[in-house]
Amino acid sequence: MIPLDRIDSLLAPVDRDLDRRYPGDDPEGQPLHTVYVSAADASTHTPIAWGAHALDILDRHVGTLHDLVGERVVEDVRAALSTRPIQDLRVDFEDGYGWRDDSVEDAHAVAAGRALAALAGDPSGPDVVGIRPKGLAPHERRRAIRTLELVLDAAGGVPAGFVFTVPKLRAAEQVVAVVAICEELERAHELTPGSLRFELQIESPQAVIDADGTATVARALHSAEGRCTGLHYGTYDYSAACGIASRYQSLDHPVADHAKAVMLAAAAQTGVWVCDGSTQVVPTGSDAHVDAALRRHFGLVTRSLERGYYQGWDMHAGHLVTRYAATFAFYRSALEPAAERLQAYLDRVGGDVVDEPATAQALATVVLRGLAAGAFEEDTVLGLGGGCTIETLRALVARTVSPGSPLP
Repeated sequence: MIPLDRIDSLLAPVDRDLDRRYPGDDPEGQPLHTVYVSAADASTHTPIAWGAHALDILDRHVGTLHDLVGERVVEDVRAALSTRPIQDLRVDFEDGYGWRDDSVEDAHAVAAGRALAALAGDPSGPDVVGIRPKGLAPHERRRAIRTLELVLDAAGGVPAGFVFTVPKLRAAEQVVAVVAICEELERAHELTPGSLRFELQIESPQAVIDADGTATVARALHSAEGRCTGLHYGTYDYSAACGIASRYQSLDHPVADHAKAVMLAAAAQTGVWVCDGSTQVVPTGSDAHVDAALRRHFGLVTRSLERGYYQGWDMHAGHLVTRYAATFAFYRSALEPAAERLQAYLDRVGGDVVDEPATAQALATVVLRGLAAGAFEEDTVLGLGGGCTIETLRALVARTVSPGSPLP
């Protein structure tokens, strides 16, 4: 016999490293979107104002929504917009804010900190709140750190669900500096160690592929010491840096697909979320333009969901309408076949498809995401597959359930 202890000793450190780097994904906690609002305009009233504006657009163009998703989904969208229209709010001090006098940005930073603290404590407020300060380039990093510090001071610490976005990442080594910034802020302000978390915004080709051909975004993510929560795609900066003419810059351009595919592969099984970018086409103006913009955004969101990007930027209240509509419709269309296949997998019943554990994991994941998104309730799932309880679905995702084994 071969010396199995020797094989175990060789693989044990590899096993530990893989477990540390790839703990698994969370299909239930990811927001559907991130709303970016200039720091000059953001306040505690932002979610209510955006929700009211979105409902107005829905009511004025309800025929378009009925055509896209049907009356039942539209009513569920209306309910979502009436209760918690914004799931993730980011107060912007970067491109959407611009350069202003230091005293002006200081005042806006203080106001943002107070507003975010209030929203984080509001049961009907966003689940995730935060800011996008300026970047790490030499001319702006001190301003970025000052803004972040003022926001935290005004908030009285780190609000629940707080995260800040690091824009225009270009080198993995920059993430080491971001971790140092977090550590210094936590030390200086007596914050809980590890409480500051951040997202990395992928807006340059160098953030995807380094000069040596390696994937910068993968090295960056694993340099974050567990503080990185998400990778966000920057549609227009990235497209422009790749030389794409402005007329063709969009979420569905091939350069966008490539960048996001690399991001998705880098983040897979790490627990770090991937977030799609934005569209500059907003539903304003004539009825015909609003109708076209709603249909366009609905199509883009659906396309992203089909490709595994379950979160995206929303830059206008009208985008909330089609964000929820496309998301609810996507998960509802996936539910019935997923639940039936999962039940057959659990029962080991044959059929047109014989699924493997990895497929069952994917099917359970999409159902859990749909439940978390509010696209349907557990009773609906159980009506299609009696064994598909939330506990069983979670066990399938963790791959602790095999066909014929006792269910949780």
